Amino acid sequence: MCADILAKSPSAALRAKLPHPVVDADAHVLEGEFVLRDFIKQVGGTKMLERFEASRMTKRTTPHRRMFWAAPSGKFTLDRATAMLPRLYRERLGEAGVDFAVVYTTYGLDVMQMQDDELRPVVARSLNMMYAEMFRDVSDRLTPSALIPMHTPQEAIRELEFVVNELKMKSVTISSEVRRPVPEVLRDAPELARFTQRIYSLTIDSPYDYDPFWAKCVELKVAPTAHSGSQTTARRQSHSNFVYNRLGSFGVGGEHLCRSMFLAGVPKRFPTLNVGFLEGGVAWACQLYNDLFEFWEKRNVNWLKEHMDPAKLDMDLMVEMFERYGSARLTPDYIRTHPDLYNAKLDEDRNRLDDFTACGIEKESDIRDLFVPNFYFGCEADDRMTACAFDSCLNHMDSKLKAVFSSDIGHWDVPDLTRVLVDAWKMVDRKLITEDDFEAFTFRNPVMLHASMNPDFFKGTAVEGAVAKLLSEKSKTARAGAA
Repeated sequence: MCADILAKSPSAALRAKLPHPVVDADAHVLEGEFVLRDFIKQVGGTKMLERFEASRMTKRTTPHRRMFWAAPSGKFTLDRATAMLPRLYRERLGEAGVDFAVVYTTYGLDVMQMQDDELRPVVARSLNMMYAEMFRDVSDRLTPSALIPMHTPQEAIRELEFVVNELKMKSVTISSEVRRPVPEVLRDAPELARFTQRIYSLTIDSPYDYDPFWAKCVELKVAPTAHSGSQTTARRQSHSNFVYNRLGSFGVGGEHLCRSMFLAGVPKRFPTLNVGFLEGGVAWACQLYNDLFEFWEKRNVNWLKEHMDPAKLDMDLMVEMFERYGSARLTPDYIRTHPDLYNAKLDEDRNRLDDFTACGIEKESDIRDLFVPNFYFGCEADDRMTACAFDSCLNHMDSKLKAVFSSDIGHWDVPDLTRVLVDAWKMVDRKLITEDDFEAFTFRNPVMLHASMNPDFFKGTAVEGAVAKLLSEKSKTARAGAA
């Protein structure tokens, strides 16, 4: 872009003062559906394209108030064109104060929950082929994230292998959950099934074992990044108010996946697997992280057996208290005949008392060591709750969570890309975070999300040298710590 435009950009001016590059962990592309149709026909043929067209009409008949007027317009029309045209995107990236960006799907957010098991993988592959072609000539500044449908591990692995091995893509997008119609309705009244929904975790109580998928991510050196919210789920199905449906949606989706992965022991079994939870901020992650300590303190199996075992209830004391403080209804005879009051069943399976078995927690520091190193949380520039991630006084064991700068350029909440970086810097101005925290937020954390699994992720990009220096410093620190 012209030098005079860059000079007018507040984010470009801020970037010029920073001693480090800025890596955007979550920008967006606005896809042209007319182009996608060509790829669907190429991948699935004419009949699958017709099926896709029919599915689009079906979606529009659902009562859920969907996103509308969701891309920049008016005086920000150039920003809309930017999100559609990768060469323009590359040219204007400096106006956002960004050196390199990972670019995510917009269209695919719906595709990840498409219920047609034959159409969904066709549309996902079509999108991935389209992204690979669109961004091929701008790889020094932009890289697209491939869409991985997660309805079964086999479906996910097939597409993961294709995008990495065939399309040479480096980033992948997964859903935070799988949604299916209620099986009983699908069986007995299939014409009504699309109006019902059951949500399945990718780990806890899932009908499938997703460990082969996590293992394949490690093998192919790809960090799965979850980018889906909870819109259209039971508490977000207003037919009249989009904001009601959207508020907190991505945070709920990220929390569901993060909580289930942690308690299912995925970080324990795959200690080198990084996972990103995007667009939901980090406040929910701080809540989850700190809650885990507080739950473990009172729900670890040793505490339960010592202090919560109903077999250890002092019935003599209970009877004495009921005699002294009871009433005509709360009598000693009542408590003698109801020893299993308040969910204190005497017949509880004692082999299933420990809810922390899968994640192998034996002491408080295990929570920190399994949660902090490999979980990354995408935070938009204007989200001041990002500061929670860097508040070591707030978080147990003086921890800082790995918040990553995520612009969301291309969507309604970022109408002016020239202000993205300065919006994030406001946290420094307000003394909510330090300049070192800001560097972690906009550079170190976004880089390590990908590069600690794939050291070549940024090879050939505008930030290759800075990333190589960062990785070298990390390596020296690790060796010193091991010594």
